[in-house]
Amino acid sequence: MKTDLLGRLLAAKASGTPVALVTDLTSGLQTLVFEDAIHGSFGLEEEQLAEVRERLRQDRSGLIGDLEDEDSPRLFVHAHNPPLRLLIVGAVHIAQPLAPIAVLTGYAVTVIDPRGSFATAERFPGVALVDAWPDEALADLKIDSRTAIVTLTHDPKLDDPALMTALRSPAFYVGSLGSKRTHAKRVERLTQEGLTGDELARLHAPVGLDIGAVTPAEIAISVMAQITAVRRKGRTA
Repeated sequence: MKTDLLGRLLAAKASGTPVALVTDLTSGLQTLVFEDAIHGSFGLEEEQLAEVRERLRQDRSGLIGDLEDEDSPRLFVHAHNPPLRLLIVGAVHIAQPLAPIAVLTGYAVTVIDPRGSFATAERFPGVALVDAWPDEALADLKIDSRTAIVTLTHDPKLDDPALMTALRSPAFYVGSLGSKRTHAKRVERLTQEGLTGDELARLHAPVGLDIGAVTPAEIAISVMAQITAVRRKGRTA
């Protein structure tokens, strides 16, 4: 690998920037494909570039191209992504099953709640806990495109500041607990605080897929299902 390409790759990994290293197996030339840029020894056709970026989004390294056609370019895509993260605002009863479900799905989980009696190691064993105010905690955690954020407190004093930060961040998913009526009031408040229609359209609320969930564990399953649908399909159902 060329020195400048290696430097860019290492810098991307250090900063948590998703990048794919694409190698032409015929020529040995290599190119780095970012979400919004390309750097390297060769270019890619529009269709190839779209496939590389989709593989990067899906964490799927592997070969692309027609392997049976000797004239077809054979490219190997190596996806380099930062870890998936789920940031849960509110150490409430729904968060207790949601955290381990998310861990099993491959997410590093952080629970944020300034109320010390809620965010305890006894209630969330093995989970990172932050007792700062939610918007301050989210700013410190450096949200990226591999981050999902869910607010569960049902308290506007905690949820609203978190959502103001989350909806203006690169997070690929933002969801918030509450009924349709609660959400309508939430939208009014956030609009008054300056969020735009496009920013509010990113919010999944009421949070979770509609599977008829009732118990905390069932709601947690519906939330994780929706996060998975957005990550894998770019949509919610």
